[in-house]
Amino acid sequence: MKVIHYHRRKDSFMWSMEKLFAEIRTHFPSDISVSVEESPYMSQGFWPRLKNIVAAHKTQGDVNHITGDIHYIALGLTKQKSILTIHDLGFMNQYKGFSRFLLWLFWIYLPIKRVRYVTAISVATKAEILRFTRCNPDKITIIPNFVSPDFTFSPKIFNRHKPTILQIGTLFNKNIERLFKALNDIPCKLIIVGELTQAHHQLLQYYNIDYENRSELSEAEIVAAYRECDFVSFCSLLEGFGLPILEGQATGRPVITSNLSSMPEVAGKAALFVDPYDVNAIRKGILTIIQNESFRQNLITNGLENIKRFSPQKVADAYVALYMLVSQGEIH
Repeated sequence: MKVIHYHRRKDSFMWSMEKLFAEIRTHFPSDISVSVEESPYMSQGFWPRLKNIVAAHKTQGDVNHITGDIHYIALGLTKQKSILTIHDLGFMNQYKGFSRFLLWLFWIYLPIKRVRYVTAISVATKAEILRFTRCNPDKITIIPNFVSPDFTFSPKIFNRHKPTILQIGTLFNKNIERLFKALNDIPCKLIIVGELTQAHHQLLQYYNIDYENRSELSEAEIVAAYRECDFVSFCSLLEGFGLPILEGQATGRPVITSNLSSMPEVAGKAALFVDPYDVNAIRKGILTIIQNESFRQNLITNGLENIKRFSPQKVADAYVALYMLVSQGEIH
């Protein structure tokens, strides 16, 4: 069986999906031949995207798998041979009017019409797909993400007097402005991974937060950041999955996260859940983790158990099963 993995054109800031599928490929059986086709152009503007569609059309295999982001290239692929993985639809919240309609048409509605199967990385993402398309639910298979083997248990003595808190991500959905307000005058060090705006820096100073900003980190540097911290804050407003939850749990760190979207589904019973819109709830949750040693230990123990649900081999096996259905022409 010849499988093609279609990746977006890589840049220095966006390649998490590509790393994910690179690891998945190492767990495929030897009788599945997988090659990677990277889009020749950045997904910006009409003509580069049209050229990406044409390029995808010329490089098809027995199974064509769009691994994320460049959904629109499905328009150039053979429907019965094609699978589309959707990580989240949060981008729809960033646009209005005609721009939003174009995104819906070319990134959601038409691509889903033009593939045999869709995979969603969480129940929450599947629900979003159904809300936007009302397609047949049986067309969508949930195949989650997984924890990279690079994230391993690393015990650490908790710094109760001035804990180090790790925040991964700075985009609009990461809700960092409310986190900053919640941390006002709490003795801590906040490590923020991602690009901060000048307004973010001003807020951090206003709320008297000792912080460190890191960006463009290597995988090894991200792993080191988890090991350095005392606990992970991930109080997002919306996530297709929420991988930092699992990365924190795998490292042996308590996690505070949101009680909505995909985050309860991913975290299981191994995180402290808060309403991300309620600053006081976030603050109270952070103080609970800092002050309650037995509660922290329970989160760590339950987290190490929870990550067993998300192994690369289980994810790879789920994709292989779907590839077999496509190659044999069976209806899922």
